[in-house]
Amino acid sequence: MIKVAFYDAKAYDKPSFERYGALRGVSFKYLETKLNEDTAELAKGCDAVCVFVNDTVNAAAIDRLYALGIKLIALRSAGYNNVDVRHAFGKIHVVHVPAYSPYAVAEHAMAMLLTSVRRVHKAYNRTRDFNFSLNGLCGFDLHGKTVGVIGTGKIGRIFIDECRGFGMNVIAYDPYPAEDAGIEYVPLDRLFAVSDIISLHCPLNDGTFHVVDADAIDRMKTGVVIVNTSRGALIDAEALLEGIKSRKIGAACLDVYEEEADVFFEDRSGHILDDDLLSRLISMPNVLVTSHQAFLTEEALNGIAETTVNNVLSFFENDGICDNELCYRCGNIERCKNGRSERCF
Repeated sequence: MIKVAFYDAKAYDKPSFERYGALRGVSFKYLETKLNEDTAELAKGCDAVCVFVNDTVNAAAIDRLYALGIKLIALRSAGYNNVDVRHAFGKIHVVHVPAYSPYAVAEHAMAMLLTSVRRVHKAYNRTRDFNFSLNGLCGFDLHGKTVGVIGTGKIGRIFIDECRGFGMNVIAYDPYPAEDAGIEYVPLDRLFAVSDIISLHCPLNDGTFHVVDADAIDRMKTGVVIVNTSRGALIDAEALLEGIKSRKIGAACLDVYEEEADVFFEDRSGHILDDDLLSRLISMPNVLVTSHQAFLTEEALNGIAETTVNNVLSFFENDGICDNELCYRCGNIERCKNGRSERCF
């Protein structure tokens, strides 16, 4: 049986992973702690590790895992910005889950947008106190508004379909446009300048780090609504706060946050939050924050578990070959030039 050290395990992870693991002969050692260079030793005796978005899989952690004989790092996410894929090359193979339920994230983005612009969260809190006043709850129609979508992968395109269903005008930016998708692509500067709403659906890499910074915010329309369900560091949080305080940004819907690793996924209700920036953002009446839950549907959890287990089995049963490997050798990490017909190393 293949043994996998499962880091940053949550109660909602276990049912689906237990089900698919038992069916396919994969055993999971669940660890509540996150992976880093100090906790890597907990994977001793395992064949692989399974990690999530806030595990720190840097060079030091990879070297510790390699010394323990770990052969595979299995991400249970699509994004891999927390993994030093370059350093892993030649030591440990890395696989990810490129798609699990793109509808989950796209629908959450739309849910946050609707909640924010129609003040649903504020109305909910009021009526629980039997306050039925409508003062301060006026929103605006989505119909006829221009939404700028940054990133047109599967999630971005589903979000675009949802926006079209509301009668919105859609423009998009992506360095790799989706051919024959019927999407109007524009330069990033124009997207910033004309969008009433901007939604981020792109991976985090060197080219997208702080794609929304102070300069970008200066170029946006006054009153713009920003939605981020991708990665926190796509937005410079300090610049975002300044944009909100100056009334340039009309609202922000954030399911992710740049420094979320030690905060999100945990119950901090009985503690003083040390992150002053996050505290100030949450205190703003036009900021809606959820704790990286956009992926959290039954369909998505099942899809993540099934694909992760299949990735592990594919690697160990097919001489180190897996369709979902992230390989630094090819130059295009997600798309192998050899068509996954041979080992990457």
